[in-house]
Amino acid sequence: MILIHILWRALGRPGIVAGPQSRHPGRMEPLSVLSPGVRQIAVAVEASLEELVSAAAEAIWAEVPAYAASSDDRLRADVTAHIRGIFEAFLDVVRTGRPARRSDFAASPEQASRRVVQGITLADFLQAFRVGQLTLWQGVLDAAGDDAEARDAALSMVAHIMRMIELGSTIAAEAFVAAQQQVLAEGDRVRRDLLEDLLARRVSPGGPKRGLLRAVGLQTDTRLLVAVAALTGDLPEGVTVRDAAAGVAGDRRGLVVVRQDEIVGIMPLPAGRAAAAVTGLRRSCADLARRGVRLAMGVSTVHAGLSEVPEAYAEAQTARDGLGGSPGVLALPLLSSFDYLVLRDDETARRLIRPEVRQFVADDLAAGGTLITTLAEFAACDMNAKTAAERLHLHVNTAYYRLERIADRTGCDMRRLADVMELLIAVRLLGAA
Repeated sequence: MILIHILWRALGRPGIVAGPQSRHPGRMEPLSVLSPGVRQIAVAVEASLEELVSAAAEAIWAEVPAYAASSDDRLRADVTAHIRGIFEAFLDVVRTGRPARRSDFAASPEQASRRVVQGITLADFLQAFRVGQLTLWQGVLDAAGDDAEARDAALSMVAHIMRMIELGSTIAAEAFVAAQQQVLAEGDRVRRDLLEDLLARRVSPGGPKRGLLRAVGLQTDTRLLVAVAALTGDLPEGVTVRDAAAGVAGDRRGLVVVRQDEIVGIMPLPAGRAAAAVTGLRRSCADLARRGVRLAMGVSTVHAGLSEVPEAYAEAQTARDGLGGSPGVLALPLLSSFDYLVLRDDETARRLIRPEVRQFVADDLAAGGTLITTLAEFAACDMNAKTAAERLHLHVNTAYYRLERIADRTGCDMRRLADVMELLIAVRLLGAA
């Protein structure tokens, strides 16, 4: 109704009306019965069609910044062709007296697909469509001039133009969303295929995959990290795994792909930036956790190029599994070799743990883990009980007492490095670290 009011005011008429009423509900009066003024306007619009098309394109570039900002050389020609097709459909409506129909916008789906690829949003696409239709209306007004009969004829076209705008906008929106989904699906397929190629050591892909590698900052010899994440709980309503993958990617470069029940990221890494990259991934996981998306993520060591992606992927899986299903980020670049060795899920190593040691770990965990904490601090202080006591805010005699209790219950000599290492390995393997 607002637009009708604008069109009515453009004719110099007060009030808000809907134009001539049809004698049949749901149908518009054929324009042919309103001749000769309508025929006069139709002839004038047809004669100036190319000028109107050019004016509509100029208006779109002036009023919709995304079009002017686009770097696609084909955009102007595509938009011009789309405008021409719709204006020609309007003229056919005028000549035949029929209402606009979906077949008048047969080119819109293809044009919508092109806009998605050209980086135009749905809102900008629809705004451009409306700008074009208003330019058409201005052409109708110009064709009517100051002739009262012709301007009355122009008014009779308001309902037809409104129908063109309503139906055209609906079809354009439907086509754009469908095209966007298709482009996203195709992009996801290319990403998945590229990941599978890299995992199979096919490191020189062609076509769209090669372009994707360049776009995400990966070359054959790029230093990289691989991150592998899995959900540790249900997703919040309305959130998909793809949304979680986008959250992991954030604004950093790299290839992030949903692979079955995993999110896999291959991140290019400038020299000496492993710690910074891990910090960024932890920040992304924390942001997702605030949205109710909890991930267990493992991060590989730094690798020298795309040919090492399979090894990096296996490392990242091992690190993720080391979290035991708990949310968080376990990054191998920040671990010692000892920490990594006891991450591995080795049932044989667990069976080699002596029963006394296994019982000690289970009992102390049930009692709050005081002795295990003292043991860990004792090892971290290079087996210096006094330093460990200071860091634990204990009297040194208390520290010695706890170490004696550990020795009594496990049969280990806390003065022997081999015995202390046995206990630390058991604690790690039993998940008590």
